Amino acid sequence: MKKQTVIVTGASSGIGKEVARYFLEKGDNVVINSSTTEKLEKVYNELGRGENLAMVAGNVSDKSTGEKLVATAVEKFGSADVLVNNAGIFDTKPFLKVDEAYLDKFLDTNLKGTFFTTQAVIPQMLKQHDGVVINIGTPLVNRGLGGVPITAQMASKGAINALTIQLAAEFGKQNIRVNTVAPGTIRTPMHGDNADQTAGLHLLNRVGEVEDIAEMVYTVAKSNFITGAIINVDGGIAAGHNLN
Repeated sequence: MKKQTVIVTGASSGIGKEVARYFLEKGDNVVINSSTTEKLEKVYNELGRGENLAMVAGNVSDKSTGEKLVATAVEKFGSADVLVNNAGIFDTKPFLKVDEAYLDKFLDTNLKGTFFTTQAVIPQMLKQHDGVVINIGTPLVNRGLGGVPITAQMASKGAINALTIQLAAEFGKQNIRVNTVAPGTIRTPMHGDNADQTAGLHLLNRVGEVEDIAEMVYTVAKSNFITGAIINVDGGIAAGHNLN
């Protein structure tokens, strides 16, 4: 398969870290990002500090971070072939208690971060007449969960699905493919020791592992004929629940 240069946001832990590792092990160039310099440097060292790895610290809600990521990819590796918009935050708060600052927190990272980082990379992909954008979403935007107050989170993530489809339409003729990979509950530091408590939300009656998502992201990145797709890698959570 063609060697690609891959930008991964939110790569200091969990899914993003594993996605970066997976591409590196397959021989691709990777540029990792996190808003926390200390955590990013730790992962940079953990992933080997090799010639095919670079890092850029910065908050993706700041448009300049995306611009730095693309500039680093092009300067060090000569291209920017894949963008994985993984950076995101999760929290719970009852709808009637959500204020503007709380909502903005999710819109800034989950939506604006994805929007403007993609906006930064598209011009380079247009020059290459080739590129793949992979957003990390959630199947929960299409399935309400009573008792889990996540309206702010879902409002921001639902917009990602709409953005994915529209970008795929606008840039398909230029050979730029845009997709969303939507995980179920994945065993990551975000969920702490509580991940397995949500096993019954999945038809498989278990949670997923970071490797499950990395494999799919890699598959989509290497495909020439997948675009505008929302791909659930969710143990069946979008289809139903396991009550056993």
